[in-house]
Amino acid sequence: MNNRKVLSLKYRPQNFDQLIGQESMAIAIQNAIKMDRIPNAYLLTGIRGVGKTTTARIIAKAINCNKKFGTDEKCSKDEYCHCQAIIDSSHMDILEMDAASKTGIDDIREILDSSQYLPSSAKYKVFIIDEVHMLSKQAFNALLKTLEEPPSHLKFILATTEVKKIPVTILSRCQRFDLRRIKMDEMQTFLRGIAEKENAKIDDKALAIIAKASEGSVRDALSILDQAIITFNLQSQEITEEKVRDMLGLADQTRVIELLSHIVKGSQHEALKEAEDIFNIGADPKLIVQSMLEIIYLISRTKTLGTIENDLSVSEVESAQIKKIADEVDLTYVSMLWHFTLKGIEELNFMPNPFLSFQMLLIRLAHLKNMPDPQSIMQNSDFDDDEEDKEKIENTSGIKPEGLISKTQIKNTIQEKKELPKIKPEILNEINTNNLIQSFQDLLDLTNKHKEIELKFDLERNVRLVKFEQGKIDISFNENLSKDFIKNISNKLNEWTGKRWIISLSKDEGETTVYEKNNERKAELIEQMKQSEIYKKIMATFPDIELVDVKDEGQE
Repeated sequence: MNNRKVLSLKYRPQNFDQLIGQESMAIAIQNAIKMDRIPNAYLLTGIRGVGKTTTARIIAKAINCNKKFGTDEKCSKDEYCHCQAIIDSSHMDILEMDAASKTGIDDIREILDSSQYLPSSAKYKVFIIDEVHMLSKQAFNALLKTLEEPPSHLKFILATTEVKKIPVTILSRCQRFDLRRIKMDEMQTFLRGIAEKENAKIDDKALAIIAKASEGSVRDALSILDQAIITFNLQSQEITEEKVRDMLGLADQTRVIELLSHIVKGSQHEALKEAEDIFNIGADPKLIVQSMLEIIYLISRTKTLGTIENDLSVSEVESAQIKKIADEVDLTYVSMLWHFTLKGIEELNFMPNPFLSFQMLLIRLAHLKNMPDPQSIMQNSDFDDDEEDKEKIENTSGIKPEGLISKTQIKNTIQEKKELPKIKPEILNEINTNNLIQSFQDLLDLTNKHKEIELKFDLERNVRLVKFEQGKIDISFNENLSKDFIKNISNKLNEWTGKRWIISLSKDEGETTVYEKNNERKAELIEQMKQSEIYKKIMATFPDIELVDVKDEGQE
């Protein structure tokens, strides 16, 4: 029979000295035990795998050990040692309960009923409740009184990953300790020691990848290390960074930096090619985007705090690559890059094929380089000097038309000022013959004449006229108005009349739309027709018919 234990169980800490990264907590608990000031209940909280349940068992051993726990002094053979029984989870007075599977009040009542009895052999009876946040509201209420004033022989140790779900009334009755994530350098040193004990051939870069992938969880780190040893060392292979990346489906960080370099340069083709190469080696698109966010953060940190040579998560070569990218961009662009990439993670969760969404994200990011800086636009001297351009994009009512005037439209307005469109000869003839726009209806007729269907549709259905003057139109609009309406109507009016027109957005409601007016007129005509003798005679002959439209004589 194979009794091999997984590394996370084999190297589970058995005393406070073996806990890594929790020194302050260990000192506080040990001092309280030495001074015999043990609280009624402990609350241990932290992410998965940092040692909550392990610490709970160590506390149970420490308060029940016959000798000075943690010293070299051992229990004699003639006296019963509680420590080994607690390690084996076979001690009668140390009861562990998983609140994830036993959430009801009946389970808590069993504990409270047994708490009335004195411990059989230990000094204290200890109840360890793991994942305590899973208990029901009634179960928490049942615990309240006992937690505050338990019998002198009873101690509670509660462990949870989600402390916010625990009622405040429970928190106030416990002495709380937050177990922190293990730092990367501490984790790497710990894993190196385990690898040496297991006679595993593994390089430091591979250990760094494992430490980083564990996200501060010792159990996760040991599980990944165990998997790597089983996968490669049993085949007499050295565990390298590349092998660990392949095993975990992680992209090489250098390649992710290269991918971001193409994005910063605005090279869409190269970015997509690099992404396909990374994807072909088995990397998960979500993990690639997460790695991109880490690199963007490092770029931002390089811009603000200088070099990151002391960061253990990146090599010297990678640090130099990040510094090179940081020198080519400003913080405004880095912030936009972070925002778009962060939104990209949300989109990946909705797509059945995440790689398609990932490719679309890369295309958007590659075009970010060409977007104008809002600050530089506002500081542009040409734009500042031309009051007419300001009015063109100004909302005179103070209303912010969401999605209507974009930065690209502002840019186009500036470009139009510098280079006016050439007026066609036939348009010049129209202008010369005084074919100017004197009313809103003239504008509609002109859009129909030039077959500008989209403009005509917006003018008829989505625009309400507030005021019409030569060279200036005040309008209000509904939510269906095209995003490019301001830009399109300004360009066409300039082309048709040879002068600039100001389109202002007003908070006044304005007239009804042309479409609504036509419908009202149509309803009136139908009602008038229903009162006529002709309609009554037709209905007498064909009672099932319905009048749906009335047109003037000669109207198409």
